[in-house]
Amino acid sequence: MYIRKFLNLIFVCICTFANVAALAKDYAASCDNRGFLQAQQNFENKSDYSKADVPVHICGTVLAISASRFTRSGKHGYFYLNIGSGVSIRIVSNLDEMHAPLWPWVKKGDYVEVAGRYYYDNPRRQGVDWTHKGTSRKWPYPGYVKVHGIKYD
Repeated sequence: MYIRKFLNLIFVCICTFANVAALAKDYAASCDNRGFLQAQQNFENKSDYSKADVPVHICGTVLAISASRFTRSGKHGYFYLNIGSGVSIRIVSNLDEMHAPLWPWVKKGDYVEVAGRYYYDNPRRQGVDWTHKGTSRKWPYPGYVKVHGIKYD
């Protein structure tokens, strides 16, 4: 009986790891708004891997821009990107890490391409951050924001 429970536990762990590992991929080669929407749906449905951050590559039109703010990890700029299907998402750029002009370097109506880390805490607290080229043990994927063909990373 204990062996059966132990084997079931191992099976559950392997399945959970496989789901998380399936997300641990590099960015799509081109904009993948559909993949982002699927990841968002997975988070909202509280799927098995809903706590893992996801690398995303999205494109859309800038809806609004917020003033830069200082946080514990440096100065950040914020803008909201309309990716279609009635969905907009907050983009967070670490201005201390990026090679970019003074904020804001995007304006309302700009078409923007973003590669970064999609995080989801709850429906009201989600966004794409890690949009700079720096990496760490926690996040191995360099990101960027491309505006008018100029890549800021």
